Amino acid sequence: MSSSLLSSALKVIRNPHFWGVLVIFAVGVIIHYPEQLIPGGAVTISSLLGATRYTAERVFLLIPITYASFIFGLRGGIASLVAAGFIMLPRAIFISLVPVEATLESIGIIIVGGLVNLWFYMHRKNIAQRRSIEEALVRIIDGSSIPLFVINNQHKVTHWNTAMEALTGIKREEIIGTDEQWRAFYTEKRPVMADLIVDEASENEIETYYKDGYKRSQLIDGAYESEGWFSSPGGDRKCLHVTASPIRNNSGEIAGAIETLENVTERKKAEENLRYYLQEITKAQEEERKRIARELHDSSAQNLIALLHQLDNLLTDKTKLSVRDAKALWGFYEQIRDTLQEVRRFSRDLRPSILDDLGLLPALEWVTQDLKNTYLIEVNLKVLGNERRLFPEKELLLFRIVQEALRNIAKHAEATRAEVEVKFAEEKIAVTISDDGKGFEPPEDLGALTPTGKLGLAGMQERVQLLGGRLKLESKPGKGTKIFVEAPV
Repeated sequence: MSSSLLSSALKVIRNPHFWGVLVIFAVGVIIHYPEQLIPGGAVTISSLLGATRYTAERVFLLIPITYASFIFGLRGGIASLVAAGFIMLPRAIFISLVPVEATLESIGIIIVGGLVNLWFYMHRKNIAQRRSIEEALVRIIDGSSIPLFVINNQHKVTHWNTAMEALTGIKREEIIGTDEQWRAFYTEKRPVMADLIVDEASENEIETYYKDGYKRSQLIDGAYESEGWFSSPGGDRKCLHVTASPIRNNSGEIAGAIETLENVTERKKAEENLRYYLQEITKAQEEERKRIARELHDSSAQNLIALLHQLDNLLTDKTKLSVRDAKALWGFYEQIRDTLQEVRRFSRDLRPSILDDLGLLPALEWVTQDLKNTYLIEVNLKVLGNERRLFPEKELLLFRIVQEALRNIAKHAEATRAEVEVKFAEEKIAVTISDDGKGFEPPEDLGALTPTGKLGLAGMQERVQLLGGRLKLESKPGKGTKIFVEAPV
């Protein structure tokens, strides 16, 4: 115990600031007792200011008190207060002409010094707590298995965890303190999502840099998510899911941003494989539809037509038929004629030849008119932009999407009006199908409809994915339904 105290005392004595405080206190003693310490007296600070008490000299002692509190902390501050009291009180009590006022002034200086000492103590404590929190945050960030980094409002990297090092191959020592976070994603300097968050960029600005798609986070206010392929410094390509969130100070202002990354390369490859298989299955399905439609048209329909001709010949020769037989044959004739119409309609539904021969827009005119004739629903087809033919595969997928949407309107919407809008742009095509039906509450994920047996919307989404596009569904009970489809051309 004694050796520890001795060691602490020696450490303080060896500190040059200790001697600085001591010198200032010595000056304070001299200017407090000039008559006693300087032969013949001396001019005092207070006399120069026209004061009769040693007020300025007492205020002077706040300098070593503040100095000691700042350098040596609480203990040093308390020691300096005691020293200042020993300097001021003897003169205030025994020498001053107004001892009461002088004593009160001395106590006031001690109180002010105590408050200064307390402020330094609390300030140091807050700094220590903040540093402790920051160190804990660094440990949490560094111990996270999720790759992440943090930037401040000057776009400088402040945190770069071990998982981020492993993902990018960039060590924290070479990136922290710089604004080179772009190196994890790109070969040339440009803003990453965290930079755009710090700059409070608009959605149009974000879209400029993230053309492959982005969306607002549903969990964090002001955060954005994006997913895409990036070239790592090692040269290999990775698909990363990025989430960037703002870090706000107590005033609510953005003080920085944190960006987390998830390597979804394997999932993306699996999705692409699944999309390829789905594309092949869809292609095989369409080929089979085409074959069946051709068989129905070329074989079944022709056989039914031949049978109708034969019945027509029998009915024409009425002399050989009784009235009863003629009536029965006429009934067969009408049934076969209706069956022929159903076979033709079924053949057109399977694969309308107008789509292959004339393209998407004539096929859409046919399918909308068919809905109008069959279900007595007023359907309007609107075409905007410069009309043009697309690749046959794209036209077929878009036609199937519209056909399925119109089929859902006919079967479930209880609508009286519907509209199909096709908008051609330079690099994309947008299709909107809307109705004034009863509407419904759509699920957040259309894929969730598949297990319930509602395959129509799920099938539409799958076809949109094959197009490399996006599907958006808006519906409310009693407000109708709108389906937006956008795909590159």
